[in-house]
Amino acid sequence: MNISESKTITVIGSGLIGRSWAMVFASGGYSVKIYDNQPGQAAKAILEIRWQLKELEEAHMLRGELTATQQLTLISSYDDLSQALEGAFFVQECVFEQLEIKQSVFQEVEQIVGKDVILSSSTSCLVPSSVFSKLQNKSRCLVSHPVNPPYYVKLVELVPHPQTTATIMDTTHALMTKVGQVPVCLKKEIDGFAINRVQAAIIAESWRLVQDGVISVKDIDLVMSEGLGMRYAFIGPMETMHLNAPEGNATYMTFLLSFGFATNPDFEHCFSSREMCELIPNDEQHLSARKERRDQLLMQLSKLKKDQ
Repeated sequence: MNISESKTITVIGSGLIGRSWAMVFASGGYSVKIYDNQPGQAAKAILEIRWQLKELEEAHMLRGELTATQQLTLISSYDDLSQALEGAFFVQECVFEQLEIKQSVFQEVEQIVGKDVILSSSTSCLVPSSVFSKLQNKSRCLVSHPVNPPYYVKLVELVPHPQTTATIMDTTHALMTKVGQVPVCLKKEIDGFAINRVQAAIIAESWRLVQDGVISVKDIDLVMSEGLGMRYAFIGPMETMHLNAPEGNATYMTFLLSFGFATNPDFEHCFSSREMCELIPNDEQHLSARKERRDQLLMQLSKLKKDQ
């Protein structure tokens, strides 16, 4: 299906990820129907979205060509799934990260929508072959895994089911590009997808260095936030290697391997929870403040990259 044939997208689930997807799709001019099986929750989500769009507009960070008011008029709420799915060409599921719940949701959706409607999951770790295992037509199914928060971090991983057609991948890629996301296509499903596996490798080595008494929790975070992260915000590890080594990636990898890095650490004993809690107390007030600070910094970084 050409993405211009329909302008309606259904988002199932009105939590943080669901609200973020709704804002992203509306920024691209799509009509968005938010559904939540808890009566009134989808309507509450729109109230939150209204506040966020206004804040973004005031900060000159609103995405798309439409005003906040125009984008808000594109978003509607539903307590009835059939009504929410009516006229949609694309369904983005954003419910709890529990396999049985996602499977149940998609089974119900499949009974309602036509055969050409694309079914997409926001899961961050469940492979498509598991999420869509109970469906009859798996060829129109895929995972579209966003990075939190999706409105500021634009990467989205497109992970196909073994039966997903190339047309579905191409259509979803075009949709994500049109609404301003940066889609990457995995050629096949794998546990953890790409971003979580790369993230796991970074965390593993960071934990190892803390465990071995090489560096503190605070300073290993600074290695990324004030060092590697400053580059990785603009270029990835492959380009970093290529630019750092006069003869390209091969020589840089040889250089890295010459250090003889060890195998994975003992995850059960390698991270000091006490030290982390000393830096950021594990209570709602401190955690919320840090999350707000994170989002504000991401907003500024996004604006900086936009102006380059």
